[in-house]
Amino acid sequence: MQQHILIVEDDVRLAELIAAYLTKHGYQISQHGRGDTAAAVILEQKPDLVILDVMLPGKEGFDVCREVRPRYNGRILMMTARDEDVDEILGLELGADDYLAKPVEPRRLLARVRALLRRSSARSDAAAAAEAEESATFGQFRISQATREAVLGDEQIELTTAEFDLLWLLASHAGQVLSRDDIMSELRGIGFDGLDRSIDARISRLRRKLGDNPDAPARIKTVRGKGYLFSRSDWE
Repeated sequence: MQQHILIVEDDVRLAELIAAYLTKHGYQISQHGRGDTAAAVILEQKPDLVILDVMLPGKEGFDVCREVRPRYNGRILMMTARDEDVDEILGLELGADDYLAKPVEPRRLLARVRALLRRSSARSDAAAAAEAEESATFGQFRISQATREAVLGDEQIELTTAEFDLLWLLASHAGQVLSRDDIMSELRGIGFDGLDRSIDARISRLRRKLGDNPDAPARIKTVRGKGYLFSRSDWE
C-alpha cells in the first residue's frame, strides 16, 4: 500500500514540484494551501506524513502543528524559508518530528521523508507484534515504548513525539555514550552535519521536564567531545 503524504504549502508551483517528485518515488500525495483549514484536512485524511510550511495564509504552520499534535499520530516535517534557529527549536517543541529550511534539495527532502516514515513504520510494526510491554525502569523513572509513556514518581511526563523518541533511544542505551552522529543516524537516518542544533535543543527540554539540573545535569549527562549519556542512577 502506498504511503500517503499531505503537502500543506501555499506556493502552488513548489507544492506541485514536491508532489511530482514524491509521486515519482512511489508516494500517494495530497495538497492543501491554507493554514486556517489545514488542521481539519490533516485530521480528516490522517496521512502518514505531513509536509507543513510555516508561512501559510490564515494561520501559521506552528499553530497548525500545535493544534493537530494531540490528535494526530503521523509524522510532521516542517519547512520554511526562514533561516533562524528559533524557528527550528519552536517547531520541534510544538511536536514537529523534523525541520528543513527552504530552498531544499529534492534528494535531501526525500531522505528525510523516508527516514521519518521508516521510523513510524518500524514503531507500528513493533507495537503490533509485541504483546508484552517493552519498558525500562530506573529508580522512580519508568519509560514504556509500547504505550509511549514516561513517568517520574507519580507524574506522567508530557512529551512530544520527537522528545519521546530521543528519550527512549537514550534510556534504551543507558550507561552508554551516544554521539550526535549516533542519535541523528538513528532518529533521522542521516549523519550529524556539525551545525544542526535540534538534538541539543531537545536534550535541554528533556532535562527541564525530567527535573535535571541544567547547570550540572546528572540524569542526561553531557560527555564533552563525545555526546550524551543517560544515567542508570540519579533517579531517586
